[in-house]
Amino acid sequence: MPPFRRRTGHSPRTPLTLTVPALVAVAFLLMPLAGILARTPWSELAGHLTTPGTVEALRLSLLVSFWALGLSLLLGVPLAWLLARVPFRGKAFVRSLVLLPMVLPPTVGGVALLLAFGRRGLLGPYLEDWFGVTLPFHTSGAVLAATFVAMPFLVISLEGALGGLRPRYEETAASLGASPVRVFFTVTMPMVAPGLIAGAALTWARALGEFGATITFAGNLPGTTQTLPLQVYLLLQEAPASATSVSLLLLAIAMLVLIALRGRWSGTPAARDPAPRPAPAPAEPAHTGSTEATAPSPAAPGARWPLHAHVTGFNQLTLDADPGTTIAVVGPNGAGKTTLLRALLGLTPRAHARLTLGGADVTELPPHQRGVAWVPQDGALFPHLTALANTAYGPRAHGTPRTAARREAQDWLDRLGVGHLAHRRPGQLSGGQAQRVALARALAARPRALLLDEPLAALDQTTRARVRHTLRQHLDGFGGVCLIVTHDPVEAVALADRVLVLDDGRALQDAPPAEVTRHPRSPWVARMLGRNAWPGTTTPHGLRLSDGGALVVSDPLPPGTDALAIIAPEAVSVHAERPSGSPRNVWPGTVREITASGSRLRVLITSDAAPDLVAEITPQAAAELGLAEGTAVWTSVKATETTLVPR
Repeated sequence: MPPFRRRTGHSPRTPLTLTVPALVAVAFLLMPLAGILARTPWSELAGHLTTPGTVEALRLSLLVSFWALGLSLLLGVPLAWLLARVPFRGKAFVRSLVLLPMVLPPTVGGVALLLAFGRRGLLGPYLEDWFGVTLPFHTSGAVLAATFVAMPFLVISLEGALGGLRPRYEETAASLGASPVRVFFTVTMPMVAPGLIAGAALTWARALGEFGATITFAGNLPGTTQTLPLQVYLLLQEAPASATSVSLLLLAIAMLVLIALRGRWSGTPAARDPAPRPAPAPAEPAHTGSTEATAPSPAAPGARWPLHAHVTGFNQLTLDADPGTTIAVVGPNGAGKTTLLRALLGLTPRAHARLTLGGADVTELPPHQRGVAWVPQDGALFPHLTALANTAYGPRAHGTPRTAARREAQDWLDRLGVGHLAHRRPGQLSGGQAQRVALARALAARPRALLLDEPLAALDQTTRARVRHTLRQHLDGFGGVCLIVTHDPVEAVALADRVLVLDDGRALQDAPPAEVTRHPRSPWVARMLGRNAWPGTTTPHGLRLSDGGALVVSDPLPPGTDALAIIAPEAVSVHAERPSGSPRNVWPGTVREITASGSRLRVLITSDAAPDLVAEITPQAAAELGLAEGTAVWTSVKATETTLVPR
């Protein structure tokens, strides 16, 4: 078999030096379990597990473990959220405190609890005098001991889940009008549910099996603190066969928990359906509480919301827009386009926006009270909700009754061509379908300002044209201001009344699309429009290029002006030999790339004497010149075909 051909049907051979120790490790872990199974008196198992002492210990263990789980959830969930989301001094110390019970010997933990909550401990006397609470040698003491050793499992698991959850989901929910409390219960917690369930199961199992801290702090009183592990300890001295039977019960419970958590805690990937299938619509989160009162009312039909924003920080610009204005925000990667949107939402420390909507200063308001809806680049659809529930999220956050919210959501999904997918979840949608649902969700929230970050990027050309038409129809009657980040010049021209060109956080140009198309002031925009753009400084005869060389133009600007030379690709002539005649700008070059553009070819030509140049020629001309990658050619541009634009 040739060395470059991959072997199929066979996994790589495992080195023997790794296999043998690994098998020894497995045997080492397996032998104690095998010992229990081998020594269990199977014929007497039922009798051993149904003795009054064992039944009472099991009842007490379940009571203690479930109370410990409840206490861990009450205290551990906020602590996990704090560690995952809030930067503060001493976080490493707090996390060490969380981990300490996991590495501390349980008996030492019991001694520590006794010195803290015992009758002569730090808090014990006060608890007894003020509240009449005595924890040692009481069932509540067993609960406290179990919570102390088990809660870290919940905190660690949930902190990891919260840390892996992208904040964009919660930020998007806030932009739809959901308060922080509503976001926490309807978005954050459902999305980290697997981590929460895993942590809760491990916490319960650890509390069920707690021994050392319990016997040290709470004692071993039958019916009060004698849990099942303590019962095993006593039976081992008096009735070893019964101890083995009870140990088998605890072992079975532990194994069932671990098997149930496969893929969440052990790292084994959870099984996925081979193909998406329609799922029934889940019930919307019932939690509303007081969150509806804090959500802003959506923009009423016919309302007008002019926008004024003064942005400082990484972005430094001022925006003024009348109601109904759509602004396309363009620029190279890193220019500050997304940062501008996030500043208007109040979601980034990189830039700060003094924002006024409809004459009201909303700068100090949190994102959910600004009435500014946002569609991020990836849509950020909530994966636990269907397309219909996602779209109805904004109206529901504003207090719209469920039936009316779903009816409005269905209407928007139908208008964007995805109504038939209403009961599918985001994981069952294609990228383009998900992007349309995200757009419908933002529009259904009836915002006062609309921020769209490349909303049509994942759509094919036909669908993009149809969705663009629907969006244009909505924007024509929209009483607020819409900002659309895009890299598509067609979108900028078709949707926008103005084009805002950003570079390094600054506004290079803010003008109607026609003006930007005729006189782009940014090399990136010029290239986006398919034109050559050469920066430089003007001279009496033309332009001194930034990369060296000179360009002669027929209509020069005042000398010393920073300017951009715009050259249309069709104005570039390509020759096999040095041309003679009128062209005043002639350079030798080499063909680096040839691509098709409709019925013509675009030829990228590099040169040591000039910047890269794109020429547009017919296939027939390319054949006559014998063009191919690496072909040496000459290029020329007439002075009258070059336009200088001040920067």
